[in-house]
Amino acid sequence: MIRSMTGYGIAQHDSEGNHYSVEIKSLNSKFLELNLKLPKAFSDKELLLRNEGSKLLVRGKVTITITAENDTLGVQAAKINTPLLRHYYQELKTVANELGAPADRLLETALTLPEVVSYTDTTADEHEWQSIYSLFLKAVEQFDQFRKDEGNVLKEDLTLRSTKILELLTIVEEKEINRVPLIRERIEHYLVETVGKENIDRNRFEQELIYYIDKLDITEEKVRLKSHCHYFIKVLDSTDANGKKLGFISQEMGREINTLGSKANDPYLQQVVVQMKEELEKIKEQLLNVI
Repeated sequence: MIRSMTGYGIAQHDSEGNHYSVEIKSLNSKFLELNLKLPKAFSDKELLLRNEGSKLLVRGKVTITITAENDTLGVQAAKINTPLLRHYYQELKTVANELGAPADRLLETALTLPEVVSYTDTTADEHEWQSIYSLFLKAVEQFDQFRKDEGNVLKEDLTLRSTKILELLTIVEEKEINRVPLIRERIEHYLVETVGKENIDRNRFEQELIYYIDKLDITEEKVRLKSHCHYFIKVLDSTDANGKKLGFISQEMGREINTLGSKANDPYLQQVVVQMKEELEKIKEQLLNVI
């Protein structure tokens, strides 16, 4: 089963005036790029969450946002350094008198000076952490389901594209039947016009024709392309399907299609090859979003 690299999941919990939330969202990326945003009270759990995220999220540019709103986490009541406040206030008052400046807002100014007001951060207790971690796992589960649902949509499209290439390959096989006789007729007609029919060495002509046609033979390319397409569909249906493996197969499909085009030597077959390339490009674009 394939999964989309884009995903979204959120889990929330309200209890006794406290609100906890874990939100996970991701975009395309070749590797796992994990951006973690969490309250300072849970900063000691960052490494644990990163390790768990690496195991569960696999690939993508992932952002995990954790919020905790309650009366016990985060910032406690502000503490004022009264002696320092008095010192700043007196100094400001003295300067204001010397300059003849207004002195009506000196207290407000003094409160904004360094170390006058301090805050104490607390660390979350184990019960609060367990609540957050439980929400994290629920959000991951929802996130993974989102990826599976998107993956099913991608699978349908990828199967359709690869099947279309197989259908086009069938057209190539049908039209190729007349390809060799036409090549033979074209070459013989050219020789007759150039040197005359009576001057053609039939044995040499047949030898050269066999060599030339062998160079244009596309039997191996057709067999390999068909095999790659069937294997691509098989991997889409497997339980361990992944974008990198599918990407490797699509590269092999591309090589065979390119060789078909270079050997086709027929305007109609080359048009069919162009259609194959169009379908393959759409496959490659979709694979960019597969884990």
